[in-house]
Amino acid sequence: MDLKTLEYIPPWEWPPEANRMILDTLKNDQIESSERQLAVELASDSTHFNDEMAETLLSILQNDHEPETLRGSAAIALGPALEYADMDDFEAPEDVPITESMFRNIQKTFYKLYRDARVPSEVRRRILEASVRAPGEWHSEAVRAAYRSDAADWKLTAVFCMQYIGGFEDEILEAMGSGHPDIFYEAICAAGNWEIDAAWPYVAGLINLEETEKDLLLAAIEAAAMIRPGEAAEILLPLLDSDDEDIVDAVHESLAMAGELWDEEDEDDDEGDDDDDDHRTLH
Repeated sequence: MDLKTLEYIPPWEWPPEANRMILDTLKNDQIESSERQLAVELASDSTHFNDEMAETLLSILQNDHEPETLRGSAAIALGPALEYADMDDFEAPEDVPITESMFRNIQKTFYKLYRDARVPSEVRRRILEASVRAPGEWHSEAVRAAYRSDAADWKLTAVFCMQYIGGFEDEILEAMGSGHPDIFYEAICAAGNWEIDAAWPYVAGLINLEETEKDLLLAAIEAAAMIRPGEAAEILLPLLDSDDEDIVDAVHESLAMAGELWDEEDEDDDEGDDDDDDHRTLH
């Protein structure tokens, strides 16, 4: 078995030797760069991610002699472990893929490299995108500065980061009118995450438009449930007739989420007004 084979197998079905194969490839700088790039991407999916894997990725990230794209991908690969650790807050350390000391080390390294102007722009952008998975005090200023940049790639990074960092509602809405398709996509995702009601016309418009590209449509389907769970069913139900299984699955998940959110709103209303019997659910 080789890395190419792993690419087509769900991570939970990987053989025991998979992690060692990935690590050996990452550590060998004599291997073709495309194969090491694949190894970095597989590392982030590994169900056995650990401190050794994180340390190896950090070594690549900090190595000036490594290709910029590989360094940036190494940063991104560390993002999921950061987010998991941040969400758990090490209340159950045995369930977190990395130790708390490694978590702090990654954060410290990210901050140091991001502030170093000598680090290539692509690498710094990827560091920002990965580091916001565990938000820190420095992120709001960094994201705001990135958004003010005249460079489209930095603005794209900023809007992506706004999914994780609050306080950017105006910027998210502004980004929807940027005319840049990738920035627009990230803005839709961010609007859904923060339940920005003013973004509803954009989201509903994308769902109702037959020409909407699939990735953007999937993002809009998810956002619909978050922004207006009470109205989501009306615009999503017709999509259940789609021939695309991904779209149908996304609609089912969104409707389930919308139902949960709408029920929560009903419960809040009930607590606030026991005499009001006019409550609706999606069930």
